[in-house]
Amino acid sequence: MIVDSALYRKGVRVPVDCGPSDLHEMRSRVTEPGDFVWIGLHEPSEAELEDVAIAFGLHHLAVEDAVNAHQRPKLERYDDSLFLVLKTLWYVDAEDAVETGEINMFVGEDFIVTVRHGQGSELHSAREHLEGREAVLNHGPSAVVYAVCDRVVDGYTDVVAELEIDVDEVEESVFSPARTNDSVRIYTLKREIAEVRRAVMPLREPMRRFSSGLVPGIQEEAAPFFRDVADHLARAAEVVDTLDGLLSTAFEAHLARISVQQNEDMRKISAGVGLVAAPTLIAGVYGMNFAHMPELGWYWGYPFSIALMVLTSVALWVFFKKSGWL
Repeated sequence: MIVDSALYRKGVRVPVDCGPSDLHEMRSRVTEPGDFVWIGLHEPSEAELEDVAIAFGLHHLAVEDAVNAHQRPKLERYDDSLFLVLKTLWYVDAEDAVETGEINMFVGEDFIVTVRHGQGSELHSAREHLEGREAVLNHGPSAVVYAVCDRVVDGYTDVVAELEIDVDEVEESVFSPARTNDSVRIYTLKREIAEVRRAVMPLREPMRRFSSGLVPGIQEEAAPFFRDVADHLARAAEVVDTLDGLLSTAFEAHLARISVQQNEDMRKISAGVGLVAAPTLIAGVYGMNFAHMPELGWYWGYPFSIALMVLTSVALWVFFKKSGWL
């Protein structure tokens, strides 16, 4: 559905007497240099997007990508327009999960069409914020591309910050004295970080091109704004790489701790077996009842065997205790 549509002139939203769906009428109001139309859609049907494509002359391959969604971040040029795909991210703390959405942008000389999929990264507040910055909005569709990219990358930063907290919790749990089972959570976080990586890494090249002013259709004067976005994106990418490495190290440490704990368990079991084996050996010897065992007829034989068992067990217990086996 069409969420909002507006005509902008010299950095200001111009009231028009046509409905949001009157696309041809809306575009016909672009009469002065620098005028442009911003059409915002949320999960449109194929028919709705086809109407937009006819009104603005969008390439059918780009329209097909926007309908199907689930594209990787990319920047492509079709005739006189640009097609930009962004992955949106938001964090669900209750599930330690990163949810994804998608924003597709068609950028022309006098129009920009944003197609949003998913619940995250709404663009209404970005539109309001941009409308309050007349100097920025005066850059035309380039300003909208910047505002949307800035909003999306800020979302990456928020998600990465939440993942940092989760990784810190995992490290604290792995190295705590208590016995923990962190392998499932580590694997889950590795998958979420991989999801973030798929959104962040491919976007670096389009942002580099925007920030260098080498993309036709994006004003060179907007390059400093995109450099700021590219810087935030680079920092998010660095943190993602760091977190992935920390989780790999934490998983290896977790496996090493499990191995150490198993060794400690085996030592305790061995010590327990030793404490039982010595009295059992003594009882077995005296239980053989051979005819020529002098102790069998001795008056103090039974107390002696019991005392020998106790002394042997105590000696073994002291030895194992000093050795750290108990």
